[in-house]
Amino acid sequence: MVENRWNAQDFAEFAAEAGEDPAGRALLEQVYASRLIGSDPDLVLHGGGNTSVKVERADLFGAPQEVLHVKGSGHDLARITPAGMPGLRLAPLRALRKLERLEDAQMVSTLRGAMLDASGPYPSIETLLHAFLPHKFVNHSHATAMIALADLPEAEAVIGEIFGGRVGVVPFFKPGFALGRAAADVFDADPEVEGLILLNHGHFAFADDAERAYRRLIEQTGTVEAWLADHRRPAPRRAKAPAPVAAGDVLPALRGAIGAVSARHSGDEDAPMPIIDLRRNAEIDAFLARADLADLARRGIATPDHVIRTKNCPLLLEGGDIAAAVESYAADYTRYFEENAARAPDSGTMLNPAPNVAWIPGLGIAGIGESARAAAIAADLAEQNIRAMAMAEDGGGYRPLDEARLFEMEYWALEQAKLGARSRPEFAGRVVLVTGGAGAIGLATAEAFAARGASVYLVDLSEEALARALERLGAGHDGAAMDITAEGAAERAVAGAVSRFGGLDILVSNAGAAWTGEMAEMDDALLRKSFELNFFAHVAFAQATARVLRAQGRGGDLLFNVSKQAVNPGRGFGAYGLPKAATMFLVKQLALELGAEGIRSNGINADRIRSGLLDDDFIAQRSKARGIDEATYMAGNLLRREVEAHHVAEAFVALAGARRTTAHIMTVDGGNIEASLR
Repeated sequence: MVENRWNAQDFAEFAAEAGEDPAGRALLEQVYASRLIGSDPDLVLHGGGNTSVKVERADLFGAPQEVLHVKGSGHDLARITPAGMPGLRLAPLRALRKLERLEDAQMVSTLRGAMLDASGPYPSIETLLHAFLPHKFVNHSHATAMIALADLPEAEAVIGEIFGGRVGVVPFFKPGFALGRAAADVFDADPEVEGLILLNHGHFAFADDAERAYRRLIEQTGTVEAWLADHRRPAPRRAKAPAPVAAGDVLPALRGAIGAVSARHSGDEDAPMPIIDLRRNAEIDAFLARADLADLARRGIATPDHVIRTKNCPLLLEGGDIAAAVESYAADYTRYFEENAARAPDSGTMLNPAPNVAWIPGLGIAGIGESARAAAIAADLAEQNIRAMAMAEDGGGYRPLDEARLFEMEYWALEQAKLGARSRPEFAGRVVLVTGGAGAIGLATAEAFAARGASVYLVDLSEEALARALERLGAGHDGAAMDITAEGAAERAVAGAVSRFGGLDILVSNAGAAWTGEMAEMDDALLRKSFELNFFAHVAFAQATARVLRAQGRGGDLLFNVSKQAVNPGRGFGAYGLPKAATMFLVKQLALELGAEGIRSNGINADRIRSGLLDDDFIAQRSKARGIDEATYMAGNLLRREVEAHHVAEAFVALAGARRTTAHIMTVDGGNIEASLR
């Protein structure tokens, strides 16, 4: 249930920052209300909704003029600032209502020409609706309950029953001039209405002060929630609940199949696979257990505002061949595009026909996108969509917008502009697992991949160090703390990455530790301990990763931190060098055996890097033993420069980007002839 979150003291303090400027105060008042609206996911999600306020400001000559501040397109109400609500001269906007028709290009030109600051964000595509209404404060949301109400087969009659004429009903129009004019006509027919419900779209509420406009939005939404709850019929249930499904049995294959469709669509055989954001809770389980699930999947999305991020229909996976199901979805989407594009020749090029949402009974719902953020947005919208679907279907019937008009929204240039630029970072859509991820080399490597768009899953022994590392990486990454030498650790770590991101593309098997001692007196238990961490853990992670890469069927990278000790052993480092030498052979063996499947195996030979292996005490000890200062010791190579963790990280990134390189060991040591491989 939506709640009234208005706090009079917070509001007063927030608005007081404008001082004695009435226009600035009114703008801050609406910013405060906008943030309350945007912070409630049952009202708006991910840049959805918009708000406005009308104020009076002086022009360059000191003459008063009416100004409309409206949310900038693509800005998030939850974090909106005054800068995110560009100001437009109101008079030229209101004059547009006299026209019978206005082309999109003309509307865009007029809006830009009316902006007080031409460098500001472009105003919402629903600006004219805000302009044509007379109220000072106007709020627009896509509340779950309102979407459900707007999709009922007899929505207009139900709205009349619920509100008794206090809320007007606007038929569906694409946002822009036609919608703004239609909404204004409905209001003019009854100026006493306190809100408007746009069929198959959303909800507007308005007033001449910020608190009342906000309160009306909340109260009207709450009234609809209560009506739907009172009229909700029991949902049809399957005789038997869906059998549980393991994420590892579905997501890698799904990801690989989508990747194959994307590669074919783009013409790039190395096109990345998507990130998959899996959601599961009691409400999702109940929805996926509905007997009418397949029918609902074909009905379409609850509001066209979501279509650019979710597509119209989800992929329904209920057992069977996952690749065939994805191909069938892509063929159906291609049919949808071709049939509708024939009626709209200016619709442009078909988007990627792969699904953006999947319903998987026994597992959950999945948002699918080219990055962790895009997948999360699709998953959030998919969650809201199933709630709206269930509310509507069980409250009288779910009848969303028809396919033809939805296509017009999906391929509308002004709607697609919300997605922003199409350029992709080098590793966007790729999932990287790094062991020893909180250490110097591991974290530097994680940061290097993350900076290039990858989604990173860290594995480290220390929970505290892992938490610090993830905080440093920022949102969109994840990890797990564990002893990687424990039985089943590699499987658990890889399963964690699969559950979080849908699969895995790049393993950076980096974790290691050095124990010293002469081999002639080496303790057997110590040597075995070193082999467990410095060799067998590499084997286990390579095997677990290879299983996922094979399920995806799109190749991938196995990268290993070997060591110069594998080539140029040092006295007293046998316990470390022996397993590292075996790991170097492992790199080549995996390359030999997995190359035909597009799985590359490469390694890094690094030396003298400040890390857990080479800490300050060790550096001081070795420098003193050699009779040199620490800086000279750390720069003891042909380049006479210290090699740092980020240099190793860049080498890992370079190997991951070398799509035609495998069985290669790259040396990162500043130059050491004794350790060189060739």
